[in-house]
Amino acid sequence: MPRSHPAPSFLRPLIASLWLTCAATVAHAEPVADVHALAQKEQQPLLDTLRDLVSIESGSQDIEGLNQIAERVAGQLKQLGGAVEILQPTDIYRLDDTPEKIGPAVHAVFKGTGNKKIMLIAHMDTVYLKGMLKDQPFRIDGDKAYGLGIADDKQGVALILHTVALLQKLNFRDYGTLTVLTNGDEEISSPGWRNTITRLASDQDVVFSFEGGGTDGTLRLATSGIGSAYLTVQGKSSHAGARPEGGINALYELSHQVLQMKDLSKPEQGLKLNWTVSKSGTNRNVIPADATAQADARALKVSDFDELEKTLQDKIKNRLLPDSKVALKFEVRRPPLEANETSHRVAAYGKSIYQELGMSLKVDEKATGGGTDAAFAALKTKGAVVEGMGLSGFGAHSNDAEYVQLNSIVPRLYLATRMIMDLSTGKLK
Repeated sequence: MPRSHPAPSFLRPLIASLWLTCAATVAHAEPVADVHALAQKEQQPLLDTLRDLVSIESGSQDIEGLNQIAERVAGQLKQLGGAVEILQPTDIYRLDDTPEKIGPAVHAVFKGTGNKKIMLIAHMDTVYLKGMLKDQPFRIDGDKAYGLGIADDKQGVALILHTVALLQKLNFRDYGTLTVLTNGDEEISSPGWRNTITRLASDQDVVFSFEGGGTDGTLRLATSGIGSAYLTVQGKSSHAGARPEGGINALYELSHQVLQMKDLSKPEQGLKLNWTVSKSGTNRNVIPADATAQADARALKVSDFDELEKTLQDKIKNRLLPDSKVALKFEVRRPPLEANETSHRVAAYGKSIYQELGMSLKVDEKATGGGTDAAFAALKTKGAVVEGMGLSGFGAHSNDAEYVQLNSIVPRLYLATRMIMDLSTGKLK
């Protein structure tokens, strides 16, 4: 058997350079030409849709505006061939600040020839009050498109509509079902549609949520859970100067309760509890009969919220004034989104798709901010849930600086379309 001989030292750098060049060529495949070309052609139609959506004011409590935008979205989905319904909420999870009326959701299903189940979600509502649109109408300025709600989350709705359109133009139907859900109450913690999102997502292979990707287009596999604690103390009023002993000072009891529950945060595991709002008393010379406080809670695991609520309920049994009455209500306004192995795999595949465009794609595997509807989607599914599929942008909840970046439209259309296609055909497993 002939022996191999090492290359002369002067050739080694050249060989290494050639190897790296070959490796780079393999790693950075060219984009799929027809998908990329159609994504480029779809940019202007998407901007036209985005203009129409931004021009409809749809604050979370503006039922008229939400019905109008739901009709607009449903109409476009029907034109694309989906089985479309505008749903009204019947299963409402009432939170402390839930309004009497909740906006609609648009539900569409596209049936294909394959077996994979894929779901796309976004929300139609905004944080803005009716009449504010005139101060920030839709406009394009340089490489940005501005408008109220454009980043959060009307871009997500538009991106879903035109991803579906792109699939239709490609005559691609190899998925089993492609489900679209856009709801009208995300900005108030989704009291009307959280259970629907969880139910529809429970048997999906993948759920893509089209909240914005931030300024750098980052995908998110984990988000913080958001909770609220409401503490109520009932005492007894009495004259503060002439007969204070005849009262039960609700402020004293509230202070005792807050102080004994001030150190329940566990920053090392992402659990935070901070008392932020309190109210007591009516007059300087009256012993307060009632007092209330609110706390903001954050967690990275659903089980941490369960444990925190149990601890809070145990704590209130220890009272400073035995005759006072103390009650505590804990709300999970939005559960945390926890990354699973399937989500890691799907996001990693997304990185390879971006490499075809000569771009890098960031993926956050740890929670860095507030929660989204993706967390409701993840509650009962074993499939992947990926957040941040929307356009790059900035200024959400800002009344004068909310925008999306135009140069993110084609890459995001390409990413969403390729992810759906490759999952459906088994290339993404």
